[in-house]
Amino acid sequence: MKASNKLWQKQIFESAPAEFIREIETYEMEIELRKQGKMEEKVFAESRLRRGSYGQRYDNGQRWDGKETQTLPYPSTFTELTKGVNTVWDAPGMQRIKVPYGGLNPQQLETIAELAEEYSDNIAHVTTRQDFQLHFIHIDDAPALLRRLAAVGMTTREACGNSVRNVTGCPLAGVCSTEAFDVTPYANALTFFLLGHPDIQDFGRKFKIAFSGCKDEACGLVNLHDMGAIGVKRIVDGVEKRGFELYIGGGLGTVPHQAKLMMDFVSEEELLPVTQAISRVFARLGEKKNRNRARIKFLIAQLGVDEFRRLVVEERTTLAYDPRWTAYLENINKLDETPLRPAGKLADDAPRPEGFAEWHKTNLWRQRQAGYVTVTVALPLGDITPKQLRALADLARKYTNGTIRTTVEQNIVLRWVSEADLIEVYSALKAVGLGDAGAGTIVDITSCPGTDTCKLGISASRGLAGELKKRLAEKSHTLDEAVQNLHIKISGCFNSCGQHHIADLGFFGVSRRSGNYTVPHFQVVLGGEWTHNAGSYGLAVGAVPAKRIPQVVERLTGKYVAERQKGERFKAFIQRIGKIEIKKLMDDLAKLPTHDQEPTLFTDWGDSREYTLGDMGVGECAGEVISHAEFGLLAAERQSFEAQIALDERQYQRAGELAYLSMKQAAKTLVQEQFYDVPDDDARIAEEFRTRFYDTKLFWDEFSGGKFGHYYLRAHEKAGETYSPDEAHRRVEEALLVIEAAHSCYGKLLAAKNTLKLVNA
Repeated sequence: MKASNKLWQKQIFESAPAEFIREIETYEMEIELRKQGKMEEKVFAESRLRRGSYGQRYDNGQRWDGKETQTLPYPSTFTELTKGVNTVWDAPGMQRIKVPYGGLNPQQLETIAELAEEYSDNIAHVTTRQDFQLHFIHIDDAPALLRRLAAVGMTTREACGNSVRNVTGCPLAGVCSTEAFDVTPYANALTFFLLGHPDIQDFGRKFKIAFSGCKDEACGLVNLHDMGAIGVKRIVDGVEKRGFELYIGGGLGTVPHQAKLMMDFVSEEELLPVTQAISRVFARLGEKKNRNRARIKFLIAQLGVDEFRRLVVEERTTLAYDPRWTAYLENINKLDETPLRPAGKLADDAPRPEGFAEWHKTNLWRQRQAGYVTVTVALPLGDITPKQLRALADLARKYTNGTIRTTVEQNIVLRWVSEADLIEVYSALKAVGLGDAGAGTIVDITSCPGTDTCKLGISASRGLAGELKKRLAEKSHTLDEAVQNLHIKISGCFNSCGQHHIADLGFFGVSRRSGNYTVPHFQVVLGGEWTHNAGSYGLAVGAVPAKRIPQVVERLTGKYVAERQKGERFKAFIQRIGKIEIKKLMDDLAKLPTHDQEPTLFTDWGDSREYTLGDMGVGECAGEVISHAEFGLLAAERQSFEAQIALDERQYQRAGELAYLSMKQAAKTLVQEQFYDVPDDDARIAEEFRTRFYDTKLFWDEFSGGKFGHYYLRAHEKAGETYSPDEAHRRVEEALLVIEAAHSCYGKLLAAKNTLKLVNA
C-alpha cells in the first residue's frame, strides 16, 4: 500500500461491514505469518484462494509460486509489471472480486477503476460468472485493495478455492417479460447466508450456484451448475406461492454433467435451509482425497439423484433453526429498482448517429415495463478500462438510478434506460469506445484468459477470440441472419472456463506434434445449446491447428447457410448432416504440413514466438516419417470418432464400448513405446499402463493431473457394464480427453528421446 494513501483508506474503510473488516485483518495476518515461514504454503494457498487471490502465468521467467520457467520475451506492458520477480511475494497474481447476481452501483464501478489504475494493468475483466478480475496484483497490496472494496460493500471472500463461488443470476431479473418473478433478492440472500458459513468450509472442491427466472432462455445457465434454481409459482392451499425448481449436480469442466431436477418445488421459506442441508451432505460425503472426483456432480452420479434427495431431506430435519432463513423475506422488496427518468419513446424525427441503427438492433432488450430498455454494453473479451468504467458510472447516474449488472457473456448492462434517452446514451458510449454493436450475436465471443495469464492454458483462446471477432465484425453486414445469432465460446484448455460445451461453435485448446515441433490446436466442439439454461452439451469432432480455426468457422457457417432447412437451428442442422460429413469438411484443415512448408502454423494467435518444445534436430525433414505411435494414436482417434457416431445414433452401449476401446488403444500405444511386445490383453495393457505411466506420473501433466489416466483405468474396471445415455456420453467425452493426454505424453517421450540423442552425440 502506498504510504500517502494509508490515512485516506483507513477513513473510507470505517464504513465497511464489520465482518469484512475482521476477514481482511485475518488475511493480512496470514500473509505475514507465511512470510515468516510460520504457515505452510499449502495451507496458505487455500487461504489466499478463499480470499480470491489467485496465481497467474508468466512468460518472463517466473511464476506465482516463485519457480523458474523458460525465459521468454513478452509484451512490454506485462514485462514492466513483472520485472524483477523472484519469489511468491514479488510475483503479481490475479484478484477476483465477487459480484453477486452481477449487481453493481456507480460507486463500485469507480472503485474498481481506481484499483485497476493503482494496482493492476489498467484493465478490469468481467468473467463468465459475473465477477470482476484484476490481474498483476502483488500479494502485499491485496489487503489494501480488499479494504477499498469493502468500503463500497464488495468482497473477494470465497471467490476462489473449495467454497461456494459467486452466486450468479439472470441480468434481466426484475425486468424480463417471461420470468415467474424477480429472483434477485433470493440470489442476494443466499449469497450472504452462505458467505463464510461453517457448513461450507469442508468441501472437496468448488460449488457453483445460479438463479434464473424462467426455463426457456439462457438466463442463469442453471443446467451447468452444481446447484441451480428456477423461479416457479404454485397454488398451495388456495394461495399463490413463490418457490423454485431445484437442480443439482451440473458442471462443465473436462467431462460435463447436466444438472438433475432434485425438487420440483422448494418454497421461498425453505430455499436457504435446503441449500444448507445440501451443503452439509456434500461436505460429509463428497470426495476429499481425489480432487478430480470431488465436485458434487460425481457424488450425484454415484448415489443417484433420488438417494441424494433422501439424504438432503433427512439432513434438513436435523438442522437447528436459524432466523436468517426467512428474515430477508420481511423486506423482500428491498432490492426493487425504480427508474430515474420518465418512460418515453425514441423520437421518429431525431437524427441517428452513425452506427446507431445496428446498435439499436442488437444491444437492447425491451423491458416488461413499457418505455424502458436494458442496454447491453458489449466488452471485447470482457475487458474494460478505468476511463470506460467511470464513463459507465456517470451514465448510470445520469440516466438510471445506478442500475448496473454484469452478464455471463462478459458484458455489462444498464437497466431502466428510457427509450427517449437512447441516442444520448449511445453517443456517450461511443465516445469512450463502448458503442460496439453485436451484443449476443456471433461477434460477441466468450473466452477464458487462456495462455495470456492462466497457468493451465494450452492455446491462446483470447488471441483466437480477438481474431474471429475482427474477421466477423468486418463482414457483419453481409452475414446471414441465422449465422448472426450463433454463439462462439473458446477455452484455452479442456476445463471449459470459456463454456465451449454450450456454444453453437465451441473450441478448446490442445496441442499436436509435427516432427520435432509442437503445434497449437483447438478441438472443435459442436452441438451445444445456449438457450433453455444451457439445454445440452456439444461434443468435440476433431482437432485443427489454431491458425486454421477461422477457416473452420467460415466453412461451417457457410454450409449452414447453404444447406439448412427453413427455420432449422444450428444444433439441429449439425445433428442432421452428421459427424461424418462434418469430419470431411475439416479433414484437409486438420492435416499438418512440415514446419518449412507452413511455418505460421507453428505460432499461436497474438504471439510471434514459435510454439515449440525446443529446437531439436533442426534441418531434418520433420513430419515425413510417421512413427508406430502416431499410427496407434490415429487408430484411437478413429475409434473415438466411431463412438461419437454411435452416440448420435442413440446406440449407447456401442458408443460406450467403442469409447473404452479407443482409450485402450491410446494406452496400448504408449505402453508399446516402452514394451513393444505387450500382449493384446485388456488386463495386461491396463496393468502396464498403470505401472509405467500412471504410477510413475509420466501420463500426468499440469493441465489434468492424473485424471485423464484415471478415466481409462476406471473404464477398464467397468468394461462389460451396461451404459445409460448419460454414462455413454461421459465415456465418449472421457475418451477424447484420454487421447489428447496420450498425444501430450507421447510428445514428452519423444522430446526426452531427442534430448538423450543430443547428449550422447
